[in-house]
Amino acid sequence: MVAKIFIDGEAGTTGLQIRERLAGRRDIELLTISPDKRKDTDERKRLLNAADVAILCLPDEAAKESVRLIENDTTRVIDASTAYRVAEGWTYGFAEMDKSQSHAIATAKRVANPGCWPQGAIATLRPLVEGGLIPADFPVTVHGISGYSGGGRTMIEDYESKGEDANEYLPYGLTLKHKHLPELQAYAKLGRAPLFTPAVGNFAQGMIVSVPLQLGHLARVPTSAQLHAAIADHHVAIADSFVEVAPLGDPAPINPEAYNNTNRMRLHVYANDQTAQAVLIAAYDNLGKGASGAAVQNLNLMLGVAADTSLAA
Repeated sequence: MVAKIFIDGEAGTTGLQIRERLAGRRDIELLTISPDKRKDTDERKRLLNAADVAILCLPDEAAKESVRLIENDTTRVIDASTAYRVAEGWTYGFAEMDKSQSHAIATAKRVANPGCWPQGAIATLRPLVEGGLIPADFPVTVHGISGYSGGGRTMIEDYESKGEDANEYLPYGLTLKHKHLPELQAYAKLGRAPLFTPAVGNFAQGMIVSVPLQLGHLARVPTSAQLHAAIADHHVAIADSFVEVAPLGDPAPINPEAYNNTNRMRLHVYANDQTAQAVLIAAYDNLGKGASGAAVQNLNLMLGVAADTSLAA
């Protein structure tokens, strides 16, 4: 049976990338809205209710409106906004978060696609909290740099118009109230909000998320081998995972653009046992695993097809 898919907001950065990944698939039918009717509520409502799965690539309030427009009990939803990521009744769409998460996504009616920033931190921190290597109330700091495509069309146009004169390193979110903090805290199983300092670099896409850990104040300080084993064991136990763990202290350079146009994520653990310090690093594509790739992976799970269908690994 061919599944009907409607991308509400297909003209935006995320929507365009999802559509590109789905192009040519024979197991789905893409429902398309005419450009002149993209803001036509009645037409959007018709397509939302005609779809087997609606993928929402919209700002938060517009995404909420789309959900309200669905009047049947058959249309399933993948929402790429921040509106429902910690909402009751919605399943978080990071399949590698836990061994049971793929099944939860596959059977869900409402899936909240994860933000790009939290995934790398969740992938490294959650196994350590669950394994008791760091306590839930441990003070966590998360740093990172992302390509300018993460800022949407306006930032893309701004950076590309400036060319080499664009800011090489632009910290933002300096009010320390970043919209991704609630999901990062919730799904990394942290008892307090982390200090999060994101930045944009002068490259189009790709990202690195870094979690430095000062472990010396813990009553029982985990070794580098224990940290690495906990993260590696967590991810090797997950079937059809796009997340891989590099060897401990891998000396290869880490390039934020290395996994562009794929759905891969590579995790690294570096540590100094003598100083009781460690840094956890995740590299992946902010438009792939961080957004559109994750949405297609979730769609595949919901449709019951291979997780890597139309996804470059």
